[in-house]
Amino acid sequence: MKHHKVRTYKSAERLDRADQLAWKIAAVAADPVRIEDEVAEMIGNRIIDNAAVAAASVARHPVVTARAQAEAHQQAQGATIFGLPGNQRYQPEWAAWANGVAVRELDFHDTFLAADYSHPGDNIPPVLAVAQHCGSSGEDLLRGLAAAYEIQVDLVKGICLHEHKIDHIAHLGPSAAAGIGALLGLSTETIYQAVQQALHVTTTTRQSRKGEISSWKAYAPAFAGKMAIEAVDRVMRGEGAPSPAYEGEDGFIAWLLGGPKAEYTVPLPEKGEPRRAILDTYTKEHSAEYQSQALIDLARRLGPKIGNLASVESIVIHTSHHTHFVIGTGANDPQKMDPKASRETLDHSIMYIFAVALEDGGWHHEKSYASGARPAPGRSSSGARFRPSKTPNGRGAITATIRERKPLAAASSRPSRAARPSATRSRSPTRILWAPVPSSGRITSGNSGCWPMA
Repeated sequence: MKHHKVRTYKSAERLDRADQLAWKIAAVAADPVRIEDEVAEMIGNRIIDNAAVAAASVARHPVVTARAQAEAHQQAQGATIFGLPGNQRYQPEWAAWANGVAVRELDFHDTFLAADYSHPGDNIPPVLAVAQHCGSSGEDLLRGLAAAYEIQVDLVKGICLHEHKIDHIAHLGPSAAAGIGALLGLSTETIYQAVQQALHVTTTTRQSRKGEISSWKAYAPAFAGKMAIEAVDRVMRGEGAPSPAYEGEDGFIAWLLGGPKAEYTVPLPEKGEPRRAILDTYTKEHSAEYQSQALIDLARRLGPKIGNLASVESIVIHTSHHTHFVIGTGANDPQKMDPKASRETLDHSIMYIFAVALEDGGWHHEKSYASGARPAPGRSSSGARFRPSKTPNGRGAITATIRERKPLAAASSRPSRAARPSATRSRSPTRILWAPVPSSGRITSGNSGCWPMA
């Protein structure tokens, strides 16, 4: 990998195209490297994963709405849409729109976290729609998706968007455009223009994931995919885009990110280097924000150890910066504490998620959000209070204060088939449970343990 420095340039300064980030992205996409077997297998896995979560959401209202919009745009060649007959085809940008909403609606597909956040599986609907429309080969599709994953993951590693309240689809538009360019075997020049246009029209604020979160959370990545297709179509007809989109004096970095003095470092593969970024991404077990995955597992394992939940006086979740400020009390969103809030809000509320998982002993993509059985976020139906707290070193822990006096232990967040609990007797009526929570949110296999604290 080569690490590229990216900063703002005044219009009077010379910045050759070959030195611009959009050109370097385009060069990676245009490089016809062989797709490794391991990568090809993982791409197949992610196509299946996307289809599965889309099938689970196919009857949900936002998905039905997006599908109805797309149905007005039939085309003989076109692409297929989840939930409609396979012999019916639609314009690829509208198929990407409908399928993109279906894939994202349940917040249940793959993810990658680094300097910023992403769901790289959002690239699949637009790239696949164009592949169907153009009758592309399986090899072409693999090349397109490998490039799309590579570009999004590399941008997420190098450029933080959320610090400046920019939504993460600003990395998705360029990656989808690059992936479509790779799929179609387009020139570096054409992909370069498409990447810049896609960036320009998919840069939006994080209000879509803040406060009262609406169904636009599912539509936003679908919008980025649709815009990427339209960007490629437009530049293939000979049109250009705002340039340099990243480094320009009035561009992305100067006014929407760190400003004229900011500098970013973006890693990209060298010419001929394999595209392996998809192997750094992860799928989810639970339909909830990614950092809640470990906490759901901990909640369902801690429940049986606690026993009578009415004995719990309070639980404090000590966790990472991301978890605290995005899905915890650090977000300062009172909506996250409202049991009548939208599903989109509650799947970004660790207070709600932990309470439900603790009481139900598990998680379900629909039942866990059912309004009839919702505790108030931050409080279980038994009255226990939940409060997230950011730890200075990012190391996570859960502390639970128990009213009654009895032996109790907490399990590690590294699940294994055979847990090995231990317990000690408290020296006072107050019990503290403690278990490490991985700051990455990643669930891995390993030995379980427990650390009761007197």
